[in-house]
Amino acid sequence: MLGAIILSVLAMTAIVSVRYLAASGLFAFVTNRVRPGYHAKLGTQIRKEIGWSLASAAIYGIPAGVVAWGWQALGWTRIYTEWDAYPLWYLPVAPMLYLLAHDSWFYWTHRLMHRPVWFRTMHAVHHASRPPTAWAAMSFHPWEALTGAVVIPALVFLIPIHVAMLGMVLLVMTVMGVTNHMGWEMFPKWLVHSRLGGWLITASHHQRHHEEYKCNYGLYFRIWDRLCGTDRGLSPNA
Repeated sequence: MLGAIILSVLAMTAIVSVRYLAASGLFAFVTNRVRPGYHAKLGTQIRKEIGWSLASAAIYGIPAGVVAWGWQALGWTRIYTEWDAYPLWYLPVAPMLYLLAHDSWFYWTHRLMHRPVWFRTMHAVHHASRPPTAWAAMSFHPWEALTGAVVIPALVFLIPIHVAMLGMVLLVMTVMGVTNHMGWEMFPKWLVHSRLGGWLITASHHQRHHEEYKCNYGLYFRIWDRLCGTDRGLSPNA
């Protein structure tokens, strides 16, 4: 049993690592084409971002691997594979519940990590990326990585979700995590400045967090930032 768990952890670590390298590499390539020179003189920073991110991938892989093994071997979790196990209307509801729950957790843990002691101990690693790049998506101190690594493994015990919809959640996590750190806005202005865009977090919103630190703490949505008065809008530099 222990051997199977270790293999599952190693497999999940490899998957998270490859997912990070592929997604960040792709959007870093796009950045070099759209913003030539953006990465100039950032070689040392980027190498550190990749190093911290791969360490974070290992931390994410541990709970993910244990839970994946438990799901397959012992029927843990509320992940299901039959399309008719729940009403079809529930398929898109589950990912939204996951994203809202993750966003809430992230907002409050992120805001906590901006308190001086927590910032110096953990979060300063992430903010060492000045300016942030696509490679900074998982550039966290191990303790900070741990706060993010437990969210989805915990949610699969609480909220039923089809395995394909769980894949959709992971895709959104990956794309938003990378694109929010590119330093430039990839989404069209008509969306970013629309009524819907006013509730979504994209690069121009998160860029302002990296510029001013004490604002714009959300991950996917601006709900908590607006409710708590920490939303300062979009950065003019993204």
